[in-house]
Amino acid sequence: MGVNAKIEFPVIEFRPSDLKRGTDGWHRLCKRVREACETFGCFEAVYEKISAKVREETFELMKELIAVPVERKQKNISPLPYHGWVGPCNQVSLLYEGFGLEDASNYDSVKSFTQLMWPDGHPRFCNTLHTMTTQIEELNKLIWLMIIDSYGLGEKWESVMINYKSLVRFMKYMAPPPGEYEKGLFAHTDKPVSTIICDDQVSGLEIDVNGQWIKLSLSPSSFCFVVGDPLKAWSNGRLKAVNHRVIMSGEKDRFSIATFAIPVEGTIIKAPKELID
Repeated sequence: MGVNAKIEFPVIEFRPSDLKRGTDGWHRLCKRVREACETFGCFEAVYEKISAKVREETFELMKELIAVPVERKQKNISPLPYHGWVGPCNQVSLLYEGFGLEDASNYDSVKSFTQLMWPDGHPRFCNTLHTMTTQIEELNKLIWLMIIDSYGLGEKWESVMINYKSLVRFMKYMAPPPGEYEKGLFAHTDKPVSTIICDDQVSGLEIDVNGQWIKLSLSPSSFCFVVGDPLKAWSNGRLKAVNHRVIMSGEKDRFSIATFAIPVEGTIIKAPKELID
């Protein structure tokens, strides 16, 4: 994991032996996760349950998705911003292209998306993407439970969790002209509750640490967990919603998958009484 400054960005290994709830290892892990989210608003999670083979195959298939004719891409529509296909444009970035898929841990949702892009079907894409997104969703729920347990709310975790739906975005950031640096995605904090980012080891993701932009380079078995504005509100400001962006340089395109936990419409975000000063 590399950064371009002398800042020790948190890298947390999720060892199977520490994932049994209630053990000493679990409590230590919960504390590290909470501290990382309070200090940085994000951290690198080393999580080997999602195999390198599935990750590699997913990114290979994403390249096939990008190659789909534009008239099919345009069928990936949604009335909500960034929930459907977004092609290169001035409003976002001329280097960016992304697809949206709601409820990706539901096989039928993935199948419907696949048939939209490939009317003749693409079982390998469907099965691989469903496996990948389902396992990322499991990681997201695991991290949420760690945060809840770290604040001593474990016994009431079901009642304090934010009601959400998942959105997966498959994204490509094109390499800029040689020798140039360009924004692949503007600086922002996330409006979803939380985000888990997985990339193909082409760097570009940067986070703001006390006014200094730090470039992250995730390992082949890592994911980046990012605190969003609603989770900051839920924690009564204890957790930090980190400002982040994508800056592209070099000759390689960057592919990434982001899984967003989006509050269900009408959900009221409020801090549990235990977190109110």
